[in-house]
Amino acid sequence: MKLKNKLALTGAATMVALFLGLNANAARMDMVDVSNNNGYMSTAEYVSMRNEFGVKAVTVKISEGGTYKDPYAASNIANVQAAGMYINGYHFARYATKAQAIAEADFAGQTAKAAGLPVGAVLATDVEAEEQNNQSKATNDRDNVAFMQEIQKFGYRADIYTSGSWANNKMTIKGKTGWIAAYPYVASGKNWYSTNHAWQWSSTAKFRISYGGFDVSQLNSNYYTAGQKSKVKPTNKSAVKVNNQKANKNTYRQYASAKWVKEAKTYTLKTAVKLRTGASTSSNTIAILPAGTAVKTDQAIIKGGYRWVRQPRFNGYGYLATGPASNTLEYVKSGATHTYYTVKSGDSWWTIAQRNGLNMTALASQNGKSIYTTIYPDQRLVVR
Repeated sequence: MKLKNKLALTGAATMVALFLGLNANAARMDMVDVSNNNGYMSTAEYVSMRNEFGVKAVTVKISEGGTYKDPYAASNIANVQAAGMYINGYHFARYATKAQAIAEADFAGQTAKAAGLPVGAVLATDVEAEEQNNQSKATNDRDNVAFMQEIQKFGYRADIYTSGSWANNKMTIKGKTGWIAAYPYVASGKNWYSTNHAWQWSSTAKFRISYGGFDVSQLNSNYYTAGQKSKVKPTNKSAVKVNNQKANKNTYRQYASAKWVKEAKTYTLKTAVKLRTGASTSSNTIAILPAGTAVKTDQAIIKGGYRWVRQPRFNGYGYLATGPASNTLEYVKSGATHTYYTVKSGDSWWTIAQRNGLNMTALASQNGKSIYTTIYPDQRLVVR
């Protein structure tokens, strides 16, 4: 999942010293969540996550709003199960009324069934969008309850995923419930959100044979592993410990070293976005820019869980989030148009690159992948 409100960093040098010196028990990589942003994930990749990093469960994106179905949901569910791991799902919420929440739950439940999500799995509602940001806490609580009650009619267990800054602010998250995102990890001698089911502590974790960054969580209860049976356990316990510690250190360093970079671009908003006085969700709102607005920027930064851009204005600057910290553009689209190629049976990175006059590595890179990433029939790739 993307779009989380993370915690601000202070005293970076001191924090790093504390982290490296005191964090003998690194946050665990118990659960990974994946979506279409991660592309096709093979069984081998999930086996590697399990054996080398100690991942127990995978939560896959099922749907969003009332119409979007994640195209990778079915293959992710099948491949996670083939790897012998616990499988769950999540729905990215767009609802702003009780009726919309019930309708989205029906859509999510039906989509999950069709994709093969087993009865007894968790199907969480991911509540972090502008639609909920514009509602009162009471309204969000009402809508979340309606979604969760409806989703249970499909045989799934319910939960809420949201950011640490939204929990008990934008909505109520009681103890012994909830999956909370708050990072980067800072050594404190305590497990964050230990009274909740899960704590997501990074969105940039790396796995040995998988491309890109991943959301990882520590499980504080058996809620996301109950109701199903895991067939296998990690085979390399020493590697699990080392890899978990490395992931903690890398996550902290990335967020501690974030810097502004030049980015002179024009974006068109796909949805309404708040223009703020600073690159933080706690900064004051200058205006709410409607969908279709063209925004010219001069700089960008990954900060506080979002990808922020700076807009020069007549009296200073405005700041808006373009999407999650994974550097994807969820709220905006660039003015450039692309030409796509649909993968056919027997295709490879090399054959597609040759057919379109491209370098194989460049082709993979412009699609957010590497030449070692598996591609499969009917997948769409950008070739221009």
